[in-house]
Amino acid sequence: MRAVVYDRYGSPDVLRLEDVPTPVPARGEVLVEVVATSINLSDWEALHGSPGYARFGGLFTPRRHILGSDIAGRVAATGPEVTAFSVGDEVFGDNLQRLGGFAEYAVAPASALALKPSALTFAEASTIPQSGAIALQAVARGKAGERMLLNGAGGGAGAFAVQLATRAGLHVTGVDNAAKLDFLRALGADEVIDYRAQDFTRTGPYDLVVDLVASRSVFAYRRSLAPGGRFLMVGGTLRALLRLLTLGTLVGAVSRTRLGVMVVREGPAHFAPLAELVAAGEVRAHIDSVFPLEEVPAALVHHGEGRALGKVVVAVRES
Repeated sequence: MRAVVYDRYGSPDVLRLEDVPTPVPARGEVLVEVVATSINLSDWEALHGSPGYARFGGLFTPRRHILGSDIAGRVAATGPEVTAFSVGDEVFGDNLQRLGGFAEYAVAPASALALKPSALTFAEASTIPQSGAIALQAVARGKAGERMLLNGAGGGAGAFAVQLATRAGLHVTGVDNAAKLDFLRALGADEVIDYRAQDFTRTGPYDLVVDLVASRSVFAYRRSLAPGGRFLMVGGTLRALLRLLTLGTLVGAVSRTRLGVMVVREGPAHFAPLAELVAAGEVRAHIDSVFPLEEVPAALVHHGEGRALGKVVVAVRES
């Protein structure tokens, strides 16, 4: 099968298209004929090996050699003890533990997959699992009438979260670069901030701040919060993560706020509800651009440089 592979950390230049053996599903696994894969920040981080926590699976060289976790396609084969799926079923899911989505076939645990709603295209379905789980769990921390700020709101998870938060009755402030502000307004954001022109931690106060690309100090985040407010880091630098794990609890206790890291729960139970909303037309899966498999490096650059409005999709084969 064709696959985009890499064997060392670095820029998209280290990626190459090769013919590799088709994987074989083991017990509890499914072989998926991949139709579409969407790009996540986790792919960019795993490619570069940065932040440091992106190397937990391999300190000096990558443990997995084919990136791509959010997959959508058809079941090509099932391993022993798989009863939930049959050959030919249309499925989608977040294969974060195994990866392999930038290839014509990928093996995934059956527990990571769900049946694709018939109303969704494969490309649409591929945008949902990881970003959708993040968005649903982040917005669930808020309440109607509260002020919520999303940093990194113009990407995949952010675009879903803005829509979900608006539906839930929160007052939403979206933060991203200037080129994405009109997009955020169209999604329903009540206010928008260009992070290059204004320090969002000096605005507010907010009841809930969700940072998808955290890089600031605990004290900067604290000043943006209202009394009783919550700050959640979902993604960002290793330094920001360590600051929150060491100082977040102490600063929160002293200031009557809560600052911490949101551990995202994985699996169909945590992304399928969003898929149903998208299938019903209540939430939009916004696809910025679609690249063929051989152009995965260009797709990653487009995503990694922060230019994409919503999700970038790799079309592995014709649907």
